[in-house]
Amino acid sequence: MPSYPEYRPRRLRRTPALRAMVRETRLSPEQLILPLFVRSGTGVRQPVGSMPGCFQTSVDEMLVDARAAAAAGVGGVLLFGIPDYKDAEGSSAWDDAGPVQEAVRALKRELPGLVVITDVCMCEYTDHGHCGVLVGGDVDNDASLALLAREAVSHARAGADVVAPSDMMDGRVAAIRRALDDAGHHATPILAYSAKFAGAFYGPFREAAESTPQSGDRRGYQMDAGNADEALREVWQDIEEGADMVMVKPAGPFLDIVARVKQETGYPLAAYQVSGEFAMIQAAAERGWIDRDRVMMESLLGIRRAGADMIITYFAVDAARLLRTTG
Repeated sequence: MPSYPEYRPRRLRRTPALRAMVRETRLSPEQLILPLFVRSGTGVRQPVGSMPGCFQTSVDEMLVDARAAAAAGVGGVLLFGIPDYKDAEGSSAWDDAGPVQEAVRALKRELPGLVVITDVCMCEYTDHGHCGVLVGGDVDNDASLALLAREAVSHARAGADVVAPSDMMDGRVAAIRRALDDAGHHATPILAYSAKFAGAFYGPFREAAESTPQSGDRRGYQMDAGNADEALREVWQDIEEGADMVMVKPAGPFLDIVARVKQETGYPLAAYQVSGEFAMIQAAAERGWIDRDRVMMESLLGIRRAGADMIITYFAVDAARLLRTTG
């Protein structure tokens, strides 16, 4: 490689057009996925205090947000449900008249071209806030698999394009794949939250989804933040069990995992820019400490550059609009 003065990298940074021409990593609206929080009722739009600009909405109001996302070119939405009723096993999760199921049907009727992904987990639906059935104070892995599978089938029956198990139970992908196939949903893909790390970045989400554990925490089933090799083992296990796409969560603090997963598997890869990441950018921008739009776009481009094919982000609509404006 030639060195200075023959090689002058600044020559290709001189104008916006030159920079765009040689840009190595590109972000496009269809790579973005918008999370939405749905509950029963009509005309409901309840702000999430720790996530400015995010809301719990009824299905009719959810459609307003989904239409805005589709108009901006966003590729898809990820649905989370807030049920009217919670119990120890989370039985509202597979209620065919539940908010997620109703939202799926409404979206496929009104916006058939928008990819609809549903989160498959028990934490929003259980009265204890954990991601599976509790036995003796601990989550019983194997007893939870049948319930997760039942929830996934209910979502597929409603018309979900993709089901996304986020519980981190061992063997959940295989159990869900078998249940989907047995119910005739052979074409429904699974996006597995394969490397989901335990930590403090989920705090605002737990307000939005009303899913805070009533006791203990989730470190017994979500991954330890220090483990990279284990993350790859988790990803490969999900792939071997039938996952069609895999995910790393959170995105920003684990860009090394995003890069390794993409490089070592080659599988379609999602990364979730979680509520804590979003809230920190919003809070700093509100105080005038950062340029919100620039930091938003730089953070998303960094996730994309690390190897993510899709980015789940609460910035999806704003980022998509900005991409369309700036090219």
